[in-house]
Amino acid sequence: MSNPEGIPTRLEGKNVARLVCCILGVGSLVAWNAMLTITDYYYQVFPKYHPSRVLTIVYQLVANVFISTLAYKEAKLNTRFRNIFGYGLYTAGTFCLIILDVASHGSGSVVAYVVLCLIVALFGFADAFVQGGMVGDLSFMCPEFIQAFMGGLGIAGALTSGLRLITKAIFDKSPNGLRKGALLFIGIATLIELACLLLYVYVFAKLPIVKYYRAKAGKEGAKSVAADLAAAGLQEQANQVQQMDETKIIRQTKKQLLRQNIDHMINLFLIYVVTLSIFPGFLYENTGKHRYAPVLVAMYNGWDSISRFMPSVKCLALESRKWITVCVLARFLLVPAFYFTAKYADQGWMLFLTSFLGLSNGYLTVSIFSMAPKGYNGPESNALGNLLCVFLLGGIFAGVCLGWLWLIGNDSF
Repeated sequence: MSNPEGIPTRLEGKNVARLVCCILGVGSLVAWNAMLTITDYYYQVFPKYHPSRVLTIVYQLVANVFISTLAYKEAKLNTRFRNIFGYGLYTAGTFCLIILDVASHGSGSVVAYVVLCLIVALFGFADAFVQGGMVGDLSFMCPEFIQAFMGGLGIAGALTSGLRLITKAIFDKSPNGLRKGALLFIGIATLIELACLLLYVYVFAKLPIVKYYRAKAGKEGAKSVAADLAAAGLQEQANQVQQMDETKIIRQTKKQLLRQNIDHMINLFLIYVVTLSIFPGFLYENTGKHRYAPVLVAMYNGWDSISRFMPSVKCLALESRKWITVCVLARFLLVPAFYFTAKYADQGWMLFLTSFLGLSNGYLTVSIFSMAPKGYNGPESNALGNLLCVFLLGGIFAGVCLGWLWLIGNDSF
């Protein structure tokens, strides 16, 4: 049963689609969050190599280079192949972490560290495919889908933090318990990635409401959906999309979209400049209390996850572009706040600040991604979603680089 506008009702898959989007969001970040949450193990194995900072730079450098290229070519890319390839790389990469540790017997050799960096680079490559591919795809669907996907990104952090604390507790008194817990944790992350790959391949494209939005986007000239339409059994629509004359497709250029949404782009960039200049490097190396760094990471991830669902509640949604900008600029006060808290205050204040960092990060991110695509057709929304991801990852990379400034004057620099 459908409504007069032709949009499938909830009975035909809207709520199921939201759940699937949320799970796919978890899968798009669980591999990287797994790396972050076992950093305490890598600090034990590679104590002199600043793993939380170096691995983050490797990941983000690769992700930024490739997502910029993919965003430039997004209109001609096969979105289905892009996402399947990305989730496949995530699955293979997490499994390779287990192989590396078993093969090296948990040694801290230079060779093992180089291979670890290469695996992390693989995650960055996968992120460039999945992040822009999924966000661009969901941007021309209903806002609840992009909110669910972004919520899944937050859940990935909370889930990995919770699982890490559990696996550490299981092997707390066991010989070499930190390593055993890390391996069990990575094994669970591998299974999650595999589940997301299968879910995208066999379930998502066939949901009625997803087929509706992709068919609509195809009529508007989004050639990137052709393979997904064919996979959903809509071969006729897929053929029509592929045969469409590009000269008749009405869409704004990327330059026009960038000009119209420059405030959203800059705000996303600044959100992650602040967040990644503090998280996770500062929490591991500058609090002076490494033993509770996993708890700080868990607090950040928990509040980031909760806040990503807040814009779904109408009375909590922030839709003013001006106030979003004000909130983004106000977050820069967190930098001196963390500095003085680490130097003079107790652990309670550090937990509070870390929680607020996560809450504001998730809430503002979802507010922007939910609001920006409104009013655009399918091809434009896809392009805009990719551009937003470019600025988001650019902010992450800039924040990671600025995070090294915390080490000035530190003996470990």
